[in-house]
Amino acid sequence: MIPIDRVGEAALGVMTRAAIDIPEDFRRGIEAARRAETGKLARFVIQTMQDNWDAASADRRPMCADTGVPRFYVKVGNEAQVQSGFVAVERALRQATADATRQVPLRPNRVHPLWRTDHNNNVGLNAPEVEWSFEPDADWIEITTVHKGGLFGTDYRMLFPGDGVDGIKRFVLDTLIAFGKRGLACQPAIVGIGLGGSKDTCMQLGKQAACLRTVGDRNPDPGVAALELELMQLGNSIGMGAMGFVGSQMVVDCHIECGFTHTGGMPVSLHTFCLSSRRATARIHADGRIEHRTDPQWFTPYLRRETVQ
Repeated sequence: MIPIDRVGEAALGVMTRAAIDIPEDFRRGIEAARRAETGKLARFVIQTMQDNWDAASADRRPMCADTGVPRFYVKVGNEAQVQSGFVAVERALRQATADATRQVPLRPNRVHPLWRTDHNNNVGLNAPEVEWSFEPDADWIEITTVHKGGLFGTDYRMLFPGDGVDGIKRFVLDTLIAFGKRGLACQPAIVGIGLGGSKDTCMQLGKQAACLRTVGDRNPDPGVAALELELMQLGNSIGMGAMGFVGSQMVVDCHIECGFTHTGGMPVSLHTFCLSSRRATARIHADGRIEHRTDPQWFTPYLRRETVQ
């Protein structure tokens, strides 16, 4: 049985790691973008960010002043048992968020939308968000945290089957151009696209695609994988680079996740992570061991299953 105190320890650990340490896959992606960048000022911005990451890692401080709105993704093995049950897990995640806000420290960004009530700990109504998934034949729990900005970098459009792939391309280009011109994204970034599902599922899939897949990972569907690469190329062809300056590197990678949708529609959402791509994962084994990594491995074959078993 997994001790509940190990759950809290793991949650605080990933909160700290996500705030400070850039995942290696994203570091490599940004370095490739810096080398390929044609805009002098955009290339300077990328180099400055890389220097900032090194300083943050050496000083063990958050690499960005805006530490976003922390959220959790929890994958539960079907055979997992945890002390005090899963209500205790959720409580531990909320406590870890408050502890990390004070200890790391994280900026307390969460307030009530109307009254602006601030508990100074990033915990409140429906905050932090916790999304759950399940995995057969496993007795562990995996906790992933993502520190993503909560204001901009997201859009949605209801397309129709007749719009086809060309409609998706137009939406992506329209959105990225608008983001770049208006300062609504922090690029170069991983772009996640949710395609299909219901409106809420479409948005959820897009955010997961941006935040929970690594640079270079391709969708197992060959047609979707080809579209990911094509949209990445399109995004880097609009003449914008880091922070909207003239350049050629706006998209570090593009990930698409699909969901079966209503036969009459084709909803699509687009989400950009940010130049401080912040995620960390911990697996808590049945004996209490904690293993850390930066690849969430969220989209397992079981999660992507297409029909009944």
